[in-house]
Amino acid sequence: MDLQDKVIVVTGGGAGIGEALCHRFAEEDPARIIVVDRKLETAESVARAIGGQAIGCDVAVESEVQAMIQQVEQQQGRIDLFCANAGVGKMGGVELSNDDWKRVMDINFMSHVYSSRALLPGMIERGSGYLLHTASAAGLLTQVGSAPYAVSKHAAVALAEWLSVTHADQGIRVSCLCPLGVKTQLVEGDHPVLAKLRESAISVEAVAEAVMSGIQEERFLILPHPVVAEFMQRKASDPDRWLAGMRKWCS
Repeated sequence: MDLQDKVIVVTGGGAGIGEALCHRFAEEDPARIIVVDRKLETAESVARAIGGQAIGCDVAVESEVQAMIQQVEQQQGRIDLFCANAGVGKMGGVELSNDDWKRVMDINFMSHVYSSRALLPGMIERGSGYLLHTASAAGLLTQVGSAPYAVSKHAAVALAEWLSVTHADQGIRVSCLCPLGVKTQLVEGDHPVLAKLRESAISVEAVAEAVMSGIQEERFLILPHPVVAEFMQRKASDPDRWLAGMRKWCS
């Protein structure tokens, strides 16, 4: 996909990977970039820097997602590329409260359902559209130390796969971004797992460049850390050995 003259929406665009995506996309001479973030002031800061538009939106609330997409479509006429990028983390396992689980699932997964539900009718009618879903290597492998993150990201990958299988013949393209550690707030903190992730973390700019390449080639899996593909092969070929290795990694 060529991004020139395209209308692009990036959720979680006020910081981290989302901010880097906005800046990288701006180099491609798009028609408009809409920076979406729960914190409107951060979205406005990024939008000013790239000549885009800012919209405040809590992607965990379907009515807000619908209203945001409707606003963009009314103002711009269409959305060509929608980046469901907003995400959160929470360390812990099944002992975490239902509220903690719901928050992670709503932002990391259900927000992708909400945006796809609102976007697909128009995209299908036009016969074109691109969905970029930010998941994580955790969605292909697992996330040591965080059950909600691992589960939500697996769900995000599964949805992206389903959308690609179901709607490719209707002109819908789907990519799923699955990085390992990235230098964002998600890897900050004292937890030993986060410390290990920081050791190999890459910059948000490197992730954005990988996304740009993936979109241009219309690849489904975008892996800024190539080693993730190797880990996937190990997991598929010998799950028990892979699980044993993961236990050692977190011990």
